[in-house]
Amino acid sequence: MAENLVVYTVVHQPRRLKLPAQVIPLKTSAEAMPDCVFDEPMNRRYFEQVAKFSYIPASKMFRDLTRRGWKMSIGFSNSFLLQAEAWGPKVLDSFKQLCASPNVEVVCVEPYHSWLFYVDILAFKESMVQARERLEALFQKPVTVTDTTEMFMSNDVYFALQQCGFAGAFMEGRPWQMGWREPTHVYRYPLQRLALLCRHRDLSDDVGYRFSNRGWSEFPLTPERYAGWIRDTWGDVVTLGWDFETFGEHHHANTGIFTFVPALAAELKSRKVKMVLPSEAIAELGDRVFEVPINEYGTTWAGEGGMEFFLGNHAQQGIFRLMHHAYNKARLTGDPRYVEMAKWLLQSDNLHLIQWFSKQGPEAEVSAYFTPDEWWELGALGILREQQRVYVNFIRALDEAAK
Repeated sequence: MAENLVVYTVVHQPRRLKLPAQVIPLKTSAEAMPDCVFDEPMNRRYFEQVAKFSYIPASKMFRDLTRRGWKMSIGFSNSFLLQAEAWGPKVLDSFKQLCASPNVEVVCVEPYHSWLFYVDILAFKESMVQARERLEALFQKPVTVTDTTEMFMSNDVYFALQQCGFAGAFMEGRPWQMGWREPTHVYRYPLQRLALLCRHRDLSDDVGYRFSNRGWSEFPLTPERYAGWIRDTWGDVVTLGWDFETFGEHHHANTGIFTFVPALAAELKSRKVKMVLPSEAIAELGDRVFEVPINEYGTTWAGEGGMEFFLGNHAQQGIFRLMHHAYNKARLTGDPRYVEMAKWLLQSDNLHLIQWFSKQGPEAEVSAYFTPDEWWELGALGILREQQRVYVNFIRALDEAAK
């Protein structure tokens, strides 16, 4: 039975595209071009909404819990941090107070929440090192454990993270990835040093997705039952992975989520489940040799656990190709300002938000939920058309600079 529990949450807000697509006039400066591509007023509106319902109340709840022994880890995308610095200094202060606790570990995530590793693995390494340095300076504590984008892990990304000097990383622990292995141990790729903590999908999604689902056979989920499931799970350590927005945004306050978590903390303690930080789990359990192969095609925590959630329809595949072309064109200019814009255009959210195209079922419903309400005024095909135009307009706007 599992005696150890790792809790990991990730805080992210996308830099949404401006739809309908805006024509980028000739000779638009690199400084002015982002205003033609990204919808900052929309980003601010969504940020302030989530801050009100999730970031502020949830960070307060967790601050209170950490004073009583609750331990957790939090990853921050730079996309979120920049928005918080611009529009939510109180939000950022609240997270700084939370992360100041010795019971909270800061995790390094891919700063753009992007697919940069698919187009430039060396640039990905540089971005991860820079992200770690930024987090260490901001939160004033060492960062030794990492996540990527959508908990992506593949063979080459594993070795890139290892070369960056991280001690451990998170990985999705789906059966098709783990084989006969349970996700409840600390793993390593054979003969390598980077430790892997595998997210327990079912237990994570019981709270992350199913908590407020009245059609779920286990609804309503009680702290007693959930703590029992964790304690009765076979293995060394259960790793739970959630979006931070789970608390207050995905599950609103009226679902009881803010009373569930404190009660869960008490139930875990009564069952002698030890909450540990990711680095503690690696230090305490990492000497036991458990090896796992790393899938060359890449695993994520979305959908069925592969890249199909992001590349499963023709619209997504078209945008993915345009992402590559936009990045390559920006590289040809030699101007770091255009390259920076192209990295933002690689955000995984731009594929997530059109997963619903030609799809049905829970995954499509999740994707449609995250698609901005304003975009639906364009119609489904209009969203796809205008999103493509954003990329095409950016690529053509770089003609002069790429000569």
